Amino acid sequence: MADTTDIEKKSLEAHVELCAERYGALELQITAVKEDISSLKKITHEVHEMVHEMTDRRNNQIIGWAVGLIASLCAACGYLITHYVIK
Repeated sequence: MADTTDIEKKSLEAHVELCAERYGALELQITAVKEDISSLKKITHEVHEMVHEMTDRRNNQIIGWAVGLIASLCAACGYLITHYVIK
């Protein structure tokens, strides 16, 4: 925080002017921080959506592989049954 100057100690008008400048600078900094937070929230939301989409795609891929594996096993069992059990 800015220290008070000798002029501020002697003149109320100077103090008021300097405080107005300080508050203006603080408002600009707060606005910049708000904008940064907004952009971070937007980026975080986009990353969350991408992760969700990737998870869905991966789950669908795993389900597809599982269905293919089960179908192959069923076909192999059917083949073995028809050739060795039913003669």
